Amino acid sequence: MTTYFPTKITSAKDMLVNHTCLRVKDAARSVKFYEETFGMKMYLKKDFPEAKFSLYFLSFPKEYAKTSKGDPDVFGSSGILELTHNWGTENDADYKINNGNTEPHRGFGHICVSVADVKKYCEQLEAKNVAFKKRLTDGTMKEIAFVLDPDNYWIEVIQYIKKESESPKADIGPILNHTMYRIKDPKPTLEFYQNVLGMKLLIADDHPNGKFTNYFLAYGIENNSSRRSGEGVVELCHNWGTEDDKDFKYHTGNTQPQGYGHICVSTPNPEALCKEIESVYGDKIQWAPKWNQGKMKQIAFIKDPDGYSVEIIKRGFAL
Repeated sequence: MTTYFPTKITSAKDMLVNHTCLRVKDAARSVKFYEETFGMKMYLKKDFPEAKFSLYFLSFPKEYAKTSKGDPDVFGSSGILELTHNWGTENDADYKINNGNTEPHRGFGHICVSVADVKKYCEQLEAKNVAFKKRLTDGTMKEIAFVLDPDNYWIEVIQYIKKESESPKADIGPILNHTMYRIKDPKPTLEFYQNVLGMKLLIADDHPNGKFTNYFLAYGIENNSSRRSGEGVVELCHNWGTEDDKDFKYHTGNTQPQGYGHICVSTPNPEALCKEIESVYGDKIQWAPKWNQGKMKQIAFIKDPDGYSVEIIKRGFAL
């Protein structure tokens, strides 16, 4: 059997999936949507005048430690949404975000909010006149819904209180649960996320009728029964047969037309992690950039087998 990334990186410990980055056309519009529609809060905004873009970090309400600069340590926990706005796009009538779900630029799928009572939550969203891609009553999957944000990104809504779940059994508020993107071949990709980045595979969920499998991976979640109530879960969707098409390729969101940016993993010692990955795997891993070699220091970006970007950063990092 062919192995792609057989060696486990020992420095991949005390890791968490910190945030998901989405580009947005109009930052004010998008921040308002996530705050007013879902009850998220913006904890940090940083402008980069030389590059003409801004970053907005939002999450459901939580307590944050402080960085050395006194900012909330948004890199120290999971469940963060990073919105990236390139200045001026809001004034360009022709500019449009690629949401990752339309041909020929499919790749990224959605982010997911998990709640205690999905029926009640969707009724609240309906009352706010939120646009739905799929209501609970649509289709065969009656326990999930999809709503659309201002850039037409899909947001899945699911329920974490389940009879078969270990926890929780009570309402703990909404959770930014997972990020889904499509993959071509699960064999190298699962080895990459498990052995290079140290994630745990919680379940391979087959759907024979639709001819696809969803793989759920995470840090710090012990088993699949707790998957819906945790933050920072990664869902990899494999449509059967794409691995056999040598010309098949997903759109990662970072080439035109742009949209999805990346997930970010944070760790206490990212430098050691990056050095070990480079030492063990060499040219098998693509970096963009390597640790501490980009314009913004003390971060790195690594690419998975499909070319999706994964940011590596230190907890407590001060922008």
